[in-house]
Amino acid sequence: MQIFTNVNGQPLDQEAYLPLFETLARHDLPIWVHPTRKPAVADYQNEKRSKYDIWWALGWPYETSVFMTRVVFWGLFDRFPNIKIITHHMGGLVPYLEGRIGHGLDSLGTRTDEEEDIRARERLQKRPYDYFRMFYADTALFGSVAATECGLAFFGADKVLFATDFPFDPQGGRLFVKETIQVIRYMTCSPEDRQKIFEENAQKLLKLEEGSCKDLCVRVRV
Repeated sequence: MQIFTNVNGQPLDQEAYLPLFETLARHDLPIWVHPTRKPAVADYQNEKRSKYDIWWALGWPYETSVFMTRVVFWGLFDRFPNIKIITHHMGGLVPYLEGRIGHGLDSLGTRTDEEEDIRARERLQKRPYDYFRMFYADTALFGSVAATECGLAFFGADKVLFATDFPFDPQGGRLFVKETIQVIRYMTCSPEDRQKIFEENAQKLLKLEEGSCKDLCVRVRV
């Protein structure tokens, strides 16, 4: 099932959405999370819109990261330790801000005295950092080797799936597929990890027969 990072501007860390997560966790089915943010969400308070596609280029990774943080501190992984959530575009900003969500969020509650924040940190059974690494992520990064390697180092080879954002590229799909295949083939990882990303992880998560992913571009945007 695919969901978005918000529902009409509302967060998903609400009791109304708990049955959705509970059902998918019980059936061991993955959840794809795709970011959504509109140009009308301005970047500055004195403006009416987000300019220069900032709402998309920077806003969507931000939305993904916000979703991840909200469900972490909601305690979703403590409720459902085996839930499988795949974040589009390699987990948004999270892998690249590892230090901030690691040691930085260990200090939640020291920068402000908000009771809600302090209670959220105290009720978690593990470090916030450990929950972020429980997410899965895909390789739809438009052909960036450095970003893909960063995400792979953060999530690990068992939690990264091949994806290209097909057909949303300047060539109607051909460009991102070709570029992403090249990234996976030539980035720093073992042949075994490369096979996991191309095929094996999707087979396990989607409960597909062995070999059914060969020569297919497994993508999470549907």
